[in-house]
Amino acid sequence: MISPEELLSALQRGGVDFYSGVPDSLLKNLCSAIEARVAAGMHVIAANEGNAVAMAAGYHLSTGRIGAVYMQNSGLGNAINPLASLTDAEVYRIPLLLIIGWRGEPGVKDEPQHVKQGRITEGQLKLLEIPYRVLQADSDWKELVDATFADLHMVSSPVAILVRQDTFSENTSTFAHANRGMMEREEAMGIILDSTDGKGVFVSSTGKSSRELYELRVKRGESQQDFLTVGSMGHTSSIALGVALGNPGKRVFCLDGDGSLIMHLGALPVIGKLKPANLVHLVLNNACHESVGGQPTVADAIDFKSLSSACGYESFDRAVDGESLRSAIRRAVSGSGPAFIEVVVRRGSRKDLGRPATTPEENKLAFMKVAGV
Repeated sequence: MISPEELLSALQRGGVDFYSGVPDSLLKNLCSAIEARVAAGMHVIAANEGNAVAMAAGYHLSTGRIGAVYMQNSGLGNAINPLASLTDAEVYRIPLLLIIGWRGEPGVKDEPQHVKQGRITEGQLKLLEIPYRVLQADSDWKELVDATFADLHMVSSPVAILVRQDTFSENTSTFAHANRGMMEREEAMGIILDSTDGKGVFVSSTGKSSRELYELRVKRGESQQDFLTVGSMGHTSSIALGVALGNPGKRVFCLDGDGSLIMHLGALPVIGKLKPANLVHLVLNNACHESVGGQPTVADAIDFKSLSSACGYESFDRAVDGESLRSAIRRAVSGSGPAFIEVVVRRGSRKDLGRPATTPEENKLAFMKVAGV
């Protein structure tokens, strides 16, 4: 395997001194090395991948130097606009290095949401006319980095390194985390299920939240009835909004994550403007991207009460323990929505946490049946 510290040193020698991106499980060891070794302010965990590309472009505009943007290959969708219309050689011709985790690579077993994305990743890079090289554990990585920098200087626009699974050796996480709430996320979701008394429908965020919700249903002997969002990070609240608008007579509970919420924060004023009375938006806030390595988000610095109010939500509650969470849900369901509940939870999950045994399509059909379709 490749030492992430040695690779980072080579990138820094090549002139890369600014890093931004959205964390990926394949790149978590590299992200830890970046956090430990890059100067303060020169590493920014972005809200989404397009933001990261734009920041790297702005950094180049003010310094003439090169920025690196890391992401999971699913994030290419968020980055296509600025890559094609800002940094491209036919527009502003801004050099930057993309470091992309290759989830769902053909021939490598992965979760359903990664299979299509993995199959088309190389095609996307070719369509964008971005030169790329594939990095894996046994690569001559020094030669690959040299060749990548040669490409970068030749085209003076984005180039990419596509990183295969299990490429980097372990690197101890250095991410600092503030003390959070008293509840674990799975515990909080159990309280939410109890407090809603089987009424309404649930839309849950991608990552461990959906996995925990699925296992809670199994443990309780309940049928699978929730929309377990896989992939499409950041869009959970918009999916829930569509469900609420389509079935105004049924209560809709959106189980969102802080990283997901921040990724496409623009959904909030749309929800507030439309004011779906049947929507309860719960944000399970552990202030980190836990599913991909525990990198911090900025959620511990956001005043969600002021934010939700400014966006037009009808009510706000903040829950830090079981009692306050039960009370918040009671108030939300007795009033008119949209209601916003910030649920402060600790970082961490069970080591034996499984994954849904049902396919995404089976999940969809079960949800639609409960929703009354």
